[in-house]
Amino acid sequence: MTRARRTVVHFLRHGEVHNPDGILYGRLSGYKLSEQGQRQAITVAETLAHHDIAHVVASPLQRAQETATPIASAHRLDVATDEQLIESENDFEGMRVSVGDGVLRQPRHWPKLRNPFLPSWGEPYRDVARRMLGAAYRARAAAEGREAVCVSHQLPIWTLRRFLEARPLWHDPRSRQCSLASLTSLVFDNETLVDIDYCEPAGHTDPKVRGA
Repeated sequence: MTRARRTVVHFLRHGEVHNPDGILYGRLSGYKLSEQGQRQAITVAETLAHHDIAHVVASPLQRAQETATPIASAHRLDVATDEQLIESENDFEGMRVSVGDGVLRQPRHWPKLRNPFLPSWGEPYRDVARRMLGAAYRARAAAEGREAVCVSHQLPIWTLRRFLEARPLWHDPRSRQCSLASLTSLVFDNETLVDIDYCEPAGHTDPKVRGA
């Protein structure tokens, strides 16, 4: 009988982003961590300091790379990049979508909202789940028997969790349990997922506040 090897893959949402114009920046370049976001990244690094981290990988976006850096440095590792951890595609990228003064008040944008179950305004949830699941298993293999950290974004992490918990992928964004700098941790025995844990080392943040 093969002895079970426990591996933990932590999915870390990046810290708060400097976004003075309040736009949905999605995959746009140049969006870095705010000072608060930098502190959040350090807090997570301190939380994981005594964990057996063997692999740190991040989305290619600047905010994710910056969040990963203190963790990798603490464990004398390089930050790897996995394109599949990137933020979801969104047709509203670069626009303000806040209630009251955003693009959703403009009728010309309403056709993008015709099907919330896909969603019609961006990357299909199932596609997000598939690529994130692939990233999870690549990280598990890279850190087998130890722990890995994957730095990604709110919607991809939450979509992966709902997929693994066999819940509908469509959801109300206000209900997401994925605060800034939070950890959604997948626990594996060999290649079998046996548990999902969640914690907020840097404290709770409102899911309605844009920091994706």
